[in-house]
Amino acid sequence: MTETDFLTHLRSLPLHPGAHGLTDDTATLGGLVVTTDTLVEDVHFLATDPPGDVAWKLVATNLSDLAAKGALVEGILLNYPLGDTGYDRAFLAGLADVLAVHDCPLIGGDTVTLPPGAPRVLTVTAFGRDAAAPPRSGAKAGDALYVTGTIGDAGAGLVIALAGHGDARLLARYRRPTPRLAEGRALAPLVHAMMDVSDGLLIDAARMAAASDLAVAIDLDAVPLAPGVIDPLKAATAGDDYELLFAAAPDLALPVPAARLGTFSPGRGLTLTQDKRLIPLPDHLGYQHGLR
Repeated sequence: MTETDFLTHLRSLPLHPGAHGLTDDTATLGGLVVTTDTLVEDVHFLATDPPGDVAWKLVATNLSDLAAKGALVEGILLNYPLGDTGYDRAFLAGLADVLAVHDCPLIGGDTVTLPPGAPRVLTVTAFGRDAAAPPRSGAKAGDALYVTGTIGDAGAGLVIALAGHGDARLLARYRRPTPRLAEGRALAPLVHAMMDVSDGLLIDAARMAAASDLAVAIDLDAVPLAPGVIDPLKAATAGDDYELLFAAAPDLALPVPAARLGTFSPGRGLTLTQDKRLIPLPDHLGYQHGLR
């Protein structure tokens, strides 16, 4: 069963109104925005990744969802499997780093025992407040599609991590992503739809268009790439960038730097252009759990 299939079945169950039909990465509860993410060893991070970096990424991925709602950080819950003492201590050091940098207090959580040889499964639930909370379903026909930062850095960083050598900046973008909290705070009251790029630029743009009941066209030549990242199609399907993807009026004066990638229009689906020509969609637009 794919992630999409599973979510379809979940939507047939009794849902809290704040779940928004499970169409977004966050839920609302009272005045809080709530999100949760799980990282699985050798799926979301390598067994050889430094434990402190794993802690950073675990928290940052959750805070990135809050950033996409323009939320202030309230705090997190941590579920952690105790195993090797050295690993646990190094994880705690990285956790202290990321919580301090993003002024994110620990609220509580749970600990369990990790059986010998079992892969680590780590979960954080994050809470935000005072959020404008633009949904991913709010794009309008005629809106432009924008993204902050550069795309494909983390995919290149994963290649470097596997090889054991390469550009330290790209490696850091894979292991220690930056949640765009300040950018999200500035953008959220102004844009029509916003989400973070976690599974890949193309698949996440397609999800925004589908949720908004629109078509979206993307110009691959407009995808912003960092030095050392040269293939825009590979970059746009790699994932783990945690930049902000948003839909806004094309004449909006943006409060933060962002690249304009394309346009929303009536219809359904995603189209790609490169060198001013239509090109076929790749077999996979990005990462989706359950696909092999």
